[in-house]
Amino acid sequence: MIAPWPARVIAAAAAVALSLPAALFAQDGRDWITKFPRTDVHVAAWPGGKKVAVSFALFVEEFGFGQGPVYRPDLASRTPDLVNENFRQYSLSWGNLRVARMFKDLDVPLTVVLNAEYPQAHPLDWKEFRATQPDAPIVAHGMNNTSHMLPLAGGLDAQKAYIRDTLNLIAATTGVKSTGWSSPSVYANADTMQAMAAASITYTIDGMDSDIVSRLNTPDGQLVLLPYPVVTVDMGQNLARMKSPPEIATLSLDYVLELAEEARGDASREATTVVIGIHPFVVGTPDGAAAMRRVLMRLKSDPSVWLTDTTAILKAADGK
Repeated sequence: MIAPWPARVIAAAAAVALSLPAALFAQDGRDWITKFPRTDVHVAAWPGGKKVAVSFALFVEEFGFGQGPVYRPDLASRTPDLVNENFRQYSLSWGNLRVARMFKDLDVPLTVVLNAEYPQAHPLDWKEFRATQPDAPIVAHGMNNTSHMLPLAGGLDAQKAYIRDTLNLIAATTGVKSTGWSSPSVYANADTMQAMAAASITYTIDGMDSDIVSRLNTPDGQLVLLPYPVVTVDMGQNLARMKSPPEIATLSLDYVLELAEEARGDASREATTVVIGIHPFVVGTPDGAAAMRRVLMRLKSDPSVWLTDTTAILKAADGK
């Protein structure tokens, strides 16, 4: 058995660690998933001297009849399961529109994460939504979120083709050439980053392991990784962990405000970034929107927080 280290040795090691620059503990070097070179982007402050960049990303998704989030698991075995289907239909129409209006009314930028099949499946809803949020950047989110996702078993070429097809369909139905990517159902593998770069994607929110922006150098080009933390995604908290909208609102506030407090406690601390995923199933109902409204109002009042969209973060980080 190995004897425990003396307390004085442990204390000395801890003192040395605390004296080292924070950058040494970051992701510089090799990305742990792809093994490609990865470099942190160190930003002293965001525009206006802000220290925490926050982008709320609304997932506008397509599932298909009988597929998608289940609000009442006890009724899911019914055929047809109209209770859960109504929950989905309400969210994909009324819910998305309610969130779009709220962000507009509060003058908070919104990022849209879009399944390519949504505008064709819900043309009137999409038209009204886009009229409310005409300038929101569109992050491509694959074809749909259930039956037409990334062909992970097909290899790199299959993923390259899928991403190109997704971008082409979004361009055809929205007129927007997306430069951002989010893998559908948060399901990617080591080939996906390279496939994104090959399709001229410039940034992704698939990176979930950092508080700061980083750059990944793939054989097919460079890719910016915007932090998208697992714990602030409302759908996971709601459906998997059974958290209510007010509980999720508190979690989101605590996450962002703690980053702001850390920055205020150390003026030399570099600026941080968080992209917060929100879904109409959670924040698109009246009670969910009320909780989300409280979050936005509180964050707007914090002098260290920059409420923005993904394109603006990318622009501000460019050249850093």
